[in-house]
Amino acid sequence: MNAISTPAAALSRTDYRTLGLAALGGALEIYDFIVFAFFAATLSHLFFPPQMPEWLRLLQTFGIFATGYLARPLGGMLMAHFADRLGRKRMFSLSMLMMAGPCLLIGLLPTYAQIGYLAPLLLLCLRLLQGAAVGGEVPSAWTFVAEHAPARHRGYALGLLQAGLTMGYLLGALTATLLAEIFSPQQMQDYAWRIPFLLGGPLGLFGVWLRRWLNETPVFLSLRSQRQERAYPLLEVLRSHRSTLLPAALLTCVLTSAVIIPVVVTPTLLQQHFAWSAKDAFALGSLGIVFLNIGCVIAGRVTDRVGPLHSLILYSLLLPVGIGLLYASLIGGWRWPGVAYAIAGLCCGIVGVVPSAMISLFPADIRVSGIAVTYNIAYSLWASAAPLLLIAAAPWSPWVSAWFGLAMGGVGLFAASRFRAPSVPHWENAAYSRI
Repeated sequence: MNAISTPAAALSRTDYRTLGLAALGGALEIYDFIVFAFFAATLSHLFFPPQMPEWLRLLQTFGIFATGYLARPLGGMLMAHFADRLGRKRMFSLSMLMMAGPCLLIGLLPTYAQIGYLAPLLLLCLRLLQGAAVGGEVPSAWTFVAEHAPARHRGYALGLLQAGLTMGYLLGALTATLLAEIFSPQQMQDYAWRIPFLLGGPLGLFGVWLRRWLNETPVFLSLRSQRQERAYPLLEVLRSHRSTLLPAALLTCVLTSAVIIPVVVTPTLLQQHFAWSAKDAFALGSLGIVFLNIGCVIAGRVTDRVGPLHSLILYSLLLPVGIGLLYASLIGGWRWPGVAYAIAGLCCGIVGVVPSAMISLFPADIRVSGIAVTYNIAYSLWASAAPLLLIAAAPWSPWVSAWFGLAMGGVGLFAASRFRAPSVPHWENAAYSRI
């Protein structure tokens, strides 16, 4: 069921500019957050005592990386509160500033050899700031684009945005691959590890500058003119929209799974269990990301045609088909695994459907807070645990990721059965009619 069905024109040049700035900024912000993971092995040697066992150094480095996920819920809820109270644009820019600044500072940090245990402590503090920032970015970005886009093209706009956000992962992977080709392992440890962070910081600050040209959303301006802002949006979510929290959290788990299987888990398993080289595994994974982005845009178009509910049902069925085909090709040793990876990326298009569904689940006056509390808590738990469980279970059966995809398809269908979009107040409809 569509929350808003007001007829609207196609995306204008201004809409595309808004969408482009939002997607570019989001990609740069995701890059700033994820690039840490690609250089975790190098950072483990630089920020912890050399006499510490290798496995413990790496574990502590990934622990610092994981704190970014743990900081997401609190940071996201705080930023969402002010986004619902003060406006989407302000928090949209603040989240990027909070991501870019720490990224730049990580590239400038002294190492353990220079300042001792203060080095990992400073690294931890900067990752906490980045986690809080990314917790506010995604809910704000979805809401900002949805409230600017014409109603009949909202799914397409959100699909393009989600593709832009996912490009941040690809940008991180390509940067890591390029630096590994240019620099030797010793050069990487001596100085080259700083390059991706020193590059990401200014790029993120450039994104902050670009977002100066964005306008506040018509929906929030209408909300303010009608004095419909909530004093405590999160309390209103917990008081009046508890039934919405479960399907929203489940949809987040499905979206997260549709990203981590092709982007995180499969490239790792290609090396550990299918004897692929790191270079070939990352190349195939990058192909999967490209087709995942295309799948997001196609899914957005489908959502505009049939609505978020029917799109959720369709892509919940396609998700296990794509993942199953991918692992059948790897286990069976098919000649063209890239084709199967591309099809899997397209079938993971539920990543482009979930934003439209989440937007439809919450009314405008609590929208960012509602998305932030469900998305960030579910994402933090699921993105932290699921990859570890899948990689740990892979020796038991190479099909475990395919079975996991099947289970997530079932979760998506269950969430669709609980999908109930709220009625839209007249002032919000009036705001959309002016878009």
